[in-house]
Parts: sequence; C-alpha cells; structure tokens
Amino acid sequence: MSKRDYYETLGLSRGASEQELKSAFRRLAKELHPDRNPGDTTAEVRFKELNEAYEVLKDPQKRAAYDQFGHAAFEHGGGGRGFGPDFASSMSDIFDDLFGEFMGGRRGGQRPGGGRSARERGADLRYNLEITLSDAYVGKAAQIRVPTSIACETCAGTGAKAGTKPSQCPTCAGYGKVRASQGFFTIERTCPNCQGRGEIIEDPCASCHGAGRITKERTLSVNIPPGVEDGTRIRLAGEGEAGLRGGPAGDLYIFLSLKPHEFFQRDGADIFCKVPIAMTTAALGGNIEVPTVEGGATRIKIPEGSESGKQFRLKGKGMPVLRSKVHGDMYIQVEVETPKSLTKRQRELLEEFEQESHKETSPECAGFFARVKDFFEGKGS
Repeated sequence: MSKRDYYETLGLSRGASEQELKSAFRRLAKELHPDRNPGDTTAEVRFKELNEAYEVLKDPQKRAAYDQFGHAAFEHGGGGRGFGPDFASSMSDIFDDLFGEFMGGRRGGQRPGGGRSARERGADLRYNLEITLSDAYVGKAAQIRVPTSIACETCAGTGAKAGTKPSQCPTCAGYGKVRASQGFFTIERTCPNCQGRGEIIEDPCASCHGAGRITKERTLSVNIPPGVEDGTRIRLAGEGEAGLRGGPAGDLYIFLSLKPHEFFQRDGADIFCKVPIAMTTAALGGNIEVPTVEGGATRIKIPEGSESGKQFRLKGKGMPVLRSKVHGDMYIQVEVETPKSLTKRQRELLEEFEQESHKETSPECAGFFARVKDFFEGKGS
C-alpha cells in the first residue's frame, strides 16, 4: 500500500506557508489525538500519519527534499519514517502547546503502552543497480548483496536474554510517557527511563546488546522485467531493515540505472542510431547492415541521392513497453561522410565530377547561391 502524500494528509497544497502548516496540524492533531479518540484505531493511524507529515514539512530542508523526490527522499531511514526513536521528544513541545486544555487526566480504560510501541518498524533501504540496455530489453534475474539489519536469532528479536523477556517500565507504568503539573497545566513528556517504549530490558541479549537485530549481508534475487527504463523503482516488501525488538521489517527499493550504449540512444520505447555512410553510397544508393537492440543485425536499402540526416524507421524493432507485448520502433539516421585523405586519382575523379556537374546535380546548393546573388544585386540597385 503506497503512502499518502504529506500535503494531502494535512489538507494543504504544496505552496502552503509555515503558518498554514502549523494551523492545519494543530486543528487535525486536536481532532485525532488518542486522548480524544480512545480505542479508535483509525484515528490512531491518521494521527501517526499526521505527525509524520508535519515532522517532514515543518523542516525547510526536509520539505525541499520531499518536494523534489517525494517519499523516496527518506528511504535510508531519514526524517519521513513516522514514529522513530525521537518521536516522543519531538512531540513534547507540541503537547506543551496544543493539548494542555484537555490533558488534566487520562481517559478511563486506556491500556498501558498507549504511547509509542516498543516494536518499531525497520527503516526502508535503497539499492542502486546498474543494468545494460540489453538487460532492459530481455529482462533478467539479478543477484544482489545487501548489508542490512536482520532479526537477532539468539533472542528472536526481543532484545532480551534467552529465557527472559522485556518488562513493564516502572517509571511510566508502560505508557511510555510521564506527566508533570505546571500551574494549571499538565505536561506529558517522553519517559526518560524507557525512552518512550513502555518496556525495559533488565538482562539484554549478548548477541544484539538489547537491540533485537544484528547487521548482516544478505543475497537477494531481483526480477527485472523487460522494458524497464532509467530510474525505474522495484519494491521488495519486508526486505529492508529489521524492526526494533521484533517490529516489522521495512522495505527494500531497487533503483535501476541504464549504462550508456555504444550505438543506441533510447527515448521511451523507441531506439535511435546514427550511422555514417560514404558519400558514394549516399549519391548512388546501396545497402548497409546495422545492429539491432536485440543483438542481431538488419539490412537497410539507401535510396539514390540520400542526404545527411535522413531517417529510416524499422517498425517494432525498438524496446518493449513495460508489462506489455507492444514494442517501440527503431530509427536509423544516416550521416553522409565527406571523403578525406584523397589519393591523386580520387582527386582527379572528383575534379572531373565537378566539371560535369550542373544545377540539377546539387539543386539546393545551386538554389541557395542563386538567391544570394539576387540579394546582393538587389542591394546594389
């Protein structure tokens, strides 16, 4: 399931000012806060999405990155991941400012752990993979090696020593937050003992030191379909960084880039190739053999009197369209080469050719200089 656009989450357009961002966040945060919606999972999810969007858009640098690259800007686990380790800290000033009006007491029936979950989702990862144009034409199954965090096998991802388990934090009673009264207001802040997780590990796992995950290199298979273009993104769900203390894993995103080809230039599904031909072939006509993107070759008939820049279309000889049976076309553009390093005999033949030439031999050349002559004669008169 794709993530919602951050501006859509806040109900704003991309040109919204800082004040509009803050006002929209205040209004929606009051409406969706868990203290006002006990037991409402939909409101809880929307509240998390709202916080994630605001945390990115209120920061000018993060907002600029998001405006340019979207969610992909934070796929190394950056500022757009939602409820990360610093969530409660970043929210404390917002609680001070926004929720004092109704935080005098916790609603009845709210269970411990209602703050941040101890089982945090792992970060999304990005892997850049370069492929050839031939790979993009036929598709391939690529093997990649990705260094990432995986769940600790010793403690099964809990972070606690085998035979033990995390216990409820005695400071916050499992809520992940503590309260302090300041005059008429009650301020809620992140629990300093458990850092907002609601749980503590008294006897951590020796292998992962309580994190519930270790770093290891994995080999993965990536299926690259025919027709992919430069910048195509492939998502491998659940193959990102392991979650903290048994939390769900993030996703792995493969970004494809195509190596430049020796002969071909690509434009969508169409392929272009510039082919030099001799002046005699262009003048007299003939046949040339050119390579094709699938690895073969094809013959093209060059008509008599072909000019430099003339294109020949080979229908269906281009790239396949992604997830389709349709193929683009291939365009051969001929470039007439002027003879160089002439022998004495070749020069004599060309001089004879020039002497035998007339207006119809080079009509464009003759026409141009005739117009130039008329132009100067007109100015003189």
